Amino acid sequence: MRELLWPRKGFLRPIRYLTMRILRLSASPHAVAAGVAAGVFVSWTPFIGVHFVMAFVITYFLSGSMVAAALGCAAFGNPLTYPFIWGITWEIGHLLLSREDHLAGQTVDLAALFHKLNFTELWKPVLEPMLVGAIPPAIVTSVALYALTFYTVKGFQTRRHIRLIERARLRLASPAGDMPSV
Repeated sequence: MRELLWPRKGFLRPIRYLTMRILRLSASPHAVAAGVAAGVFVSWTPFIGVHFVMAFVITYFLSGSMVAAALGCAAFGNPLTYPFIWGITWEIGHLLLSREDHLAGQTVDLAALFHKLNFTELWKPVLEPMLVGAIPPAIVTSVALYALTFYTVKGFQTRRHIRLIERARLRLASPAGDMPSV
């Protein structure tokens, strides 16, 4: 019971794990950054069931890493962040569409709309403002995370390459008798 409330290895462990997982991908810095940016971009959209598919399509056109796109989707769009994402996109969408006065006093029965799964009735009151409201924060966060991921992965790969060269140089410089047997 204690592990559910307070994990032994801390709350930041999953974030550190995803960060290291992204850094250790064996793709170019652009491919990794493009994949993460695509995953973050589609996480802002209200189309939850197809986020991974949308991220893979965008990543394909950007020549990015599909694994990085999946990690970007999973890290940014998850049950902990969706309520915040939906609230932000809803408010921005209504602001951009100037619907504040138009929908005042009206209620939307989401349960009935989802039960019928009538897309045309669901589009105007729910999906349109959320999709329009998703565009500005999606662009800002995906561009910012592209730059952050690109330079972080580039630095990590450079340091790793230097470390491997140094290790190979030490291995070649040591006498043949000192080589450990495998």
